[in-house]
Amino acid sequence: MNIELIKIPEPPTDLLYLDNRRLRKNDEKYLIESFETPLIGYYNWDYRDTENRIKKLYELGKRLNWNAMLDVDWSIEFPEDQRYTNIDLNPFSELPEYKQLTDSKKLEMDHETLAWNASQFLHGEQGALLVSSQLVSCAPTHQAKLYASSQAFDEGRHVEVFHKYINKRVGYMYPINPYLKILLDKMLSDSRWDLKFIGMQLIVEGLALAAFESMIQSTNDPLLREICKLTKRDEARHVTFGVNFLEEYIPLLSEEEVEERAEFALEACKVMRERLINTAVPVKFLGITEDKAREILLDDHVIGDFRKLLFSNIVPNLKRVGLLTEKIRPKFNELGILEYEDLPDSGLVSLEELNKPLFDKTLNKNEEPR
Repeated sequence: MNIELIKIPEPPTDLLYLDNRRLRKNDEKYLIESFETPLIGYYNWDYRDTENRIKKLYELGKRLNWNAMLDVDWSIEFPEDQRYTNIDLNPFSELPEYKQLTDSKKLEMDHETLAWNASQFLHGEQGALLVSSQLVSCAPTHQAKLYASSQAFDEGRHVEVFHKYINKRVGYMYPINPYLKILLDKMLSDSRWDLKFIGMQLIVEGLALAAFESMIQSTNDPLLREICKLTKRDEARHVTFGVNFLEEYIPLLSEEEVEERAEFALEACKVMRERLINTAVPVKFLGITEDKAREILLDDHVIGDFRKLLFSNIVPNLKRVGLLTEKIRPKFNELGILEYEDLPDSGLVSLEELNKPLFDKTLNKNEEPR
């Protein structure tokens, strides 16, 4: 068998079509993009356990492990002539360009929107896998290393489940959103381990929580709903870990170091705000400019609700760990997201809440009321 590794300077820009066949042909090719990082790792020779929330989160993660092959009902089908998202959630539905589309094109646009969203889930989870694997080396404490190792396993499972979903439902994927790629590159290539914690545990995982909750509420596909519920529970645990660890670490830094990290968090929030914007699909189907598509999306109430959900997860956590400094607060206010600072943060989430069963065991889990 001849496996060819093709090195590329940046992510593909075209749709990537998947092959469901087994790896048995002689022309199998893999696209790889390299990155370099001056990663500073740490041994930790102090193996003593402390009865704290991080240890409890690690134990919780071991109990809540799920198997993407066995615990997801892949037999669930979805009619090819049905929409994955209701028409009233389409921000372009009132445009003349949309109304002029045939019914088959409208359905195709709906399916490609799903493909774009699922692709970003997959790409984001690969980024989370890479960053969490770095955290195993560079986290300074014994218990943080153990938790990071469990998170890496979670992220690998998330990559597996979304790749399988795309294979089953779509058969092709969109390239990574450039803004998501910017943030992942920054986290992966920075030598400071705490920036990786801040960017991944608070910002990217905070986005994931909002995205999965939004998908649970909006999708008509029970299979995707089931996958998002399983994945969201893992992400909630990861965010809580980041908050609980950073709230003890950030106060140990100098004022200058804290401000550097607060500025990084602000820039990460700006980048993630753009991650929500899918202009590729409307530009392709409606023939409108990218600027017009972006303007429509930013004014859409559904996207607005999503932004609110996103930053109501992130901003309270930044405040709890000490990164909503007096110097940075006006800049968050300019973004219009400072109003969320006093909402409940993830550090307050009870372990009992994180341990709750996903489904009422008296019902078939695939028939759970929406």
